[in-house]
Amino acid sequence: MAAYFFSSPVDVEVKLEDEEARKIVEIKGEKDAMVRCPVYYDGESVAGQITVRVRDGKKITHDGIKVEFVGSIELFYDRGHHHEFLSLSQELAAPGELRQAQTFDFLFKNVEKQFESYQGINVKLRYFVRVQISRRVGGVTKERDVWVHSYRMPPDSNNSIKMEVGIEDCLHIEFEYNKSKYHLKDVIVGKIYFLLVRIKIKHMELSIIRRETTGSPPNQYNESETITKFEIMDGAPVRGEMIPIRLFLGGFDLTPTFREVNKKFSTRYYLNLVLIDEENRRYFKQQVFIFLITRYTYINLIDLFQEITIFRIPEN
Repeated sequence: MAAYFFSSPVDVEVKLEDEEARKIVEIKGEKDAMVRCPVYYDGESVAGQITVRVRDGKKITHDGIKVEFVGSIELFYDRGHHHEFLSLSQELAAPGELRQAQTFDFLFKNVEKQFESYQGINVKLRYFVRVQISRRVGGVTKERDVWVHSYRMPPDSNNSIKMEVGIEDCLHIEFEYNKSKYHLKDVIVGKIYFLLVRIKIKHMELSIIRRETTGSPPNQYNESETITKFEIMDGAPVRGEMIPIRLFLGGFDLTPTFREVNKKFSTRYYLNLVLIDEENRRYFKQQVFIFLITRYTYINLIDLFQEITIFRIPEN
């Protein structure tokens, strides 16, 4: 039997209130097409207009039209099972007929948006407006994504960090950072002191690594990607030598740090220092740091096993 595919009998347009005045974030959509999403904040209302246009001047019969504001987490290994943590709904039209274009206003007032929007390797946290036109055959659904930022107040203290690592009787290094929190346009300034060097070091490199964890044991998946990597020393250091670190953050594609978001995923960042000897053996130390997406985006450099907290404060 031949299969018949029916095109949508209507065109649906979702226009958001004041979207031209909002900050825009571009994300990858289907088939890698870029989608422009206006930025909303926790507690802001989501309002706009929905226009439904009948194609070819033909009337259609429907079983009702509604609009929803949805927050969902999509795990790519569990496609088809979206986890909705937010769902608000409004009826726009009772069952009836559409003979010409109609425009409907909608308003979701003071919406609590609990989590940041995020698009990663194996997970996507998205917010969107969804219009549904119910019909017995050939129902119509239209979605329009928005991007959400949630602000938190950062802590007052901003202490420097100092720690020592090494290999007994072979290598002893001291790390020092001038402060513990940085904004996204800031510069991480630090120093590395070589207190003992009995290994022939060839060069040293520094990288930022993003590690994404999805699911929970035994179905837990970890993915890491290197955001940037560059060489900070070339040649063998000697005892007493100091190597400066100056890492500019403004040009990198960074996201907030997330911890156990709705018990579905986490995202952490690591500052990874690697020393390579003349036999190409690698010695490394990873340092966890936190992105606090704020008016300035902060990074908190702390020990690997310490508790971490993430904040965002409003922009001016």
